[in-house]
Amino acid sequence: QAQLVESGGGSVQAGGSLRLSCVASGLTFRQYIMAWFRRAPGKEREFVGAINRSSQRTAYTDSVKGRFTISRDNAKNTVYLQMDNLQPEDTAVYYCAARYNVVIPTSETEYNYWGQGIQVTVSS
Repeated sequence: QAQLVESGGGSVQAGGSLRLSCVASGLTFRQYIMAWFRRAPGKEREFVGAINRSSQRTAYTDSVKGRFTISRDNAKNTVYLQMDNLQPEDTAVYYCAARYNVVIPTSETEYNYWGQGIQVTVSS
């Protein structure tokens, strides 16, 4: 059974940084596209960004471009989300997701496995 476990969340002031990690088990990590989604209070879950299997391609939602960076270490079965210049509107529960494919989708329905989510809170 595949399992994704996020870590690294917490509280930070506006302009600060956090780095989320997601460790995968029970799947062949290098064969999966890895993504980050988030759900803000009172809103639907939204795509944040994703990285393909070889790390050659990434995709981000417009609101985080230039501030967030996704990377992965296939030897450690881990994907990262480096979040810089955090703003209060980035406050959300962040989820790691995995998809067995070569194409990066932005819809949550396309992803096969999910982590339990981790809280990120940004205060002004």
